[in-house]
Amino acid sequence: MKLLHTASAGTLESSDCVVTVSPCERFELDYRGANSVIFAKRTEGLVREMLDKHSVSGANVVIQDQGAIEITIKARLETALLRAAKGE
Repeated sequence: MKLLHTASAGTLESSDCVVTVSPCERFELDYRGANSVIFAKRTEGLVREMLDKHSVSGANVVIQDQGAIEITIKARLETALLRAAKGE
């Protein structure tokens, strides 16, 4: 999958997150939230897993976490990736 532009998915409501992905030469992750220190490694692992699943070699991923569970983060990331790969 090739990312063509920046795209986002999610909300800033409690128990959700906003995921923004942009095309980039390499993998970059900016993970923010009240518990970002606690869940940083877990989140990086699941982001890398989703990028591998969709054959994305480079992406800038920004996650503003409001207490989202893993499946929510994965769903928001997948949606943002699909939106970023879609032609305008």
